[in-house]
Amino acid sequence: MRILSGIQPTGAPHLGNYFGMMLPAIELQERGEAFYFIADLHALTTVRNGDALRQYVHELALDFLACGLNPERTAFFRQSEVAEVPLLAWVLSTVTPMGLLERCHSFKDKQAKGLPASHGLFSYPVLMAADILVYDSDVVPVGRDQKQHLEVTRDLAIKFNETFGTVFKLPEPLIREDTAVVPGTDGQKMSKSYGNTIPLFGTEAELRKKIFGIKTDCTPLEEPKPVEGSTLLTLYRLVAGEDRAKEMEESFRQGGTGYGEYKKQLFEAVLDYFEPMRRRREELQKQPGLVEDILRKGTEKAREVAKSVILRVRQAVGI
Repeated sequence: MRILSGIQPTGAPHLGNYFGMMLPAIELQERGEAFYFIADLHALTTVRNGDALRQYVHELALDFLACGLNPERTAFFRQSEVAEVPLLAWVLSTVTPMGLLERCHSFKDKQAKGLPASHGLFSYPVLMAADILVYDSDVVPVGRDQKQHLEVTRDLAIKFNETFGTVFKLPEPLIREDTAVVPGTDGQKMSKSYGNTIPLFGTEAELRKKIFGIKTDCTPLEEPKPVEGSTLLTLYRLVAGEDRAKEMEESFRQGGTGYGEYKKQLFEAVLDYFEPMRRRREELQKQPGLVEDILRKGTEKAREVAKSVILRVRQAVGI
């Protein structure tokens, strides 16, 4: 089973990236042949500084490795280093109905957030389809909010196969029911777009500021605190575990403790949870060239597969 997933390098990874994509991807390494890429071509829709993008890619690779990605089991690489991807994206675009892209909710969502309506943003699902199909992917882990993109990929693969003969296998979604939807400091989904993130590897001062800035209600110290929809409880459950989260929840119900104390407990739990990864990251930083070597080897493995798929595509379409 070949597993395909990618993550955009648009800044420092946060808790939402870790629990929503990175941790599930790391766990899936043991279940099949994993191909994980850093989606720097996708990032071009928002990142407009070349030096910044290169730094984001390097830091993201370092973070992913520190969190447990195993390059011995996983092909880990830059999206842009596989030239077959943009070639396939163009070929797929020639059979992509405009109406299909116009119905994609991500374009409308990003426009609503103020992103410029570029062709790259509009055709994002076609590039994503190329990312998936070029590696003969069997399964793609997706959140429910990304399921539509995989449906578009399958639609394009079917349309291509009907037009040119069977070339692509149809990937299946792997929707994790237990994948966390991580709230940000304002209670919305944690996202760089909202400026509500808590960084994975920020300094203690940065983490303290972010966590103590989490929005809470005005319930007096002595009163019971609302449990339903609590950002503090949700985040604490992720880093402290179910048993300790139940203790905090019971304390919420009893009253007598202020939100400042709960934020302190969350801050300490975040530090404890990520401490082994921080140490691992420091060790990786002491090995110059290691990250680039890992990405280079991952690229070689990815291109070996991509070349065979593109050969089928070329023969089918006549180029």
